[in-house]
Amino acid sequence: MGVRLNEGPDDDLAEVSEINVTPFIDVILVLLIIFMVAAPLSTVDVAVDLPTANAKPQQRPDKPIFLTVKGDLALALGNDTVAREELQAMLDQQTGEDREQRVFLRADKAVAYGDLMEVMNLLRQAGYLKIALVGLEAAPASPDGAPQP
Repeated sequence: MGVRLNEGPDDDLAEVSEINVTPFIDVILVLLIIFMVAAPLSTVDVAVDLPTANAKPQQRPDKPIFLTVKGDLALALGNDTVAREELQAMLDQQTGEDREQRVFLRADKAVAYGDLMEVMNLLRQAGYLKIALVGLEAAPASPDGAPQP
């Protein structure tokens, strides 16, 4: 509760009904800093050279499951390297054995098509039939067909 210090005719201190927003602003700024620090930590940090695609981006789920095929054909589920024979167990653990969840498959440009199909067959054998291929967005093309810088 605040008070005003102007002297009126009866010399009483009058109450001020204004809200002090300074503590509210301090809390908002602290929350902003926390989210700015935490947001980059929630992304996948496996280095892979993705090919570009010109398809429209789809809506991303809250907790996507990324399976990455690296240039040396090693597999990574999220940020963790996983052996091919342990792929089904690790996927079941991450999805809670919900095989209807979509698996986002990323692959390095250097990975051959046959090797990528082999990984897709592993996913199919594990019971995960909803597979989305991930690529980088291409720059929009100019009217003459050449990509714009």
